[in-house]
Amino acid sequence: MANLKEIRNRITSIKSTMQITSAMKMVSAAKLKKAQDAIIAMRPYSSKLTELLQNLSATLESDAGGAYSTQREVSKVLLVVVTSNRGLCGGFNSSITKTVNKIITEKYSDKNVEIFAIGKKGEDVLSKTCSVVASRNDLYDELTFDNVSAIAEKLMNLYTEGTYDKIELVYNQFKNAATQLPQVEQFLPIKPIEGGDAAAVNSDYIFEPSKEEIVEALIPKSLKTQLYKAVRDSFASEHGARMTAMHKATDNAKDLRDELLLTYNKARQAAITNEILEIVGGAEALNN
Repeated sequence: MANLKEIRNRITSIKSTMQITSAMKMVSAAKLKKAQDAIIAMRPYSSKLTELLQNLSATLESDAGGAYSTQREVSKVLLVVVTSNRGLCGGFNSSITKTVNKIITEKYSDKNVEIFAIGKKGEDVLSKTCSVVASRNDLYDELTFDNVSAIAEKLMNLYTEGTYDKIELVYNQFKNAATQLPQVEQFLPIKPIEGGDAAAVNSDYIFEPSKEEIVEALIPKSLKTQLYKAVRDSFASEHGARMTAMHKATDNAKDLRDELLLTYNKARQAAITNEILEIVGGAEALNN
């Protein structure tokens, strides 16, 4: 059994760890509230914009999306991987890197796949096994629509110039503080509209300017919104995962502290008992 000083030092160390994890949990909870409100407020807008674009596109020719909907043989793929810059958030980052590796080995095993990393943790892990051609770890310093739009425009240019035949987003979708769902979304080319006859839906509307011009203006806006929503989803998921991880770490530290306190009390009681026995033994020896 460890001596009393060693146990006391361990208890002190665990109490310090508890203070840190508890503080990190509170900070993440405060940041999560803001991030959660932002993504929840944005989802209806993003969903409606996508619905409007699909309804309009369905009434036009199949090439309504222009250069952004051009389907070509896939030989070079770019994966935009969204992770965090910091750790201590459970399996948040590892779930994304595992998803990326699975996509590369199962879906694009015969393709040339490159990585555009948003988040330092994803870049650090994937750079060891994959080709990371670019990164934007500074995005979280000022997460605004304009900053994300600049990245989206770069991705759109890379596709229209023919640098890549397909671009996909890999990120964590925020469900709640304890649940984050890895998502893989096709960014470019724009997926063709599947099923449904939107012509009947839009037949009562008068479009000014023409449907073609509206779609042409909506597509870049929709792509920028799609990327911004993905980053926002990941940002909220990160704080939710960190809050949950720090909550569990604090609880585990409490359990370990309680076990050590019990061990300390038993050791202290045993030490006192030994001292009493030594005193009694000494007294009896003197009497004899």
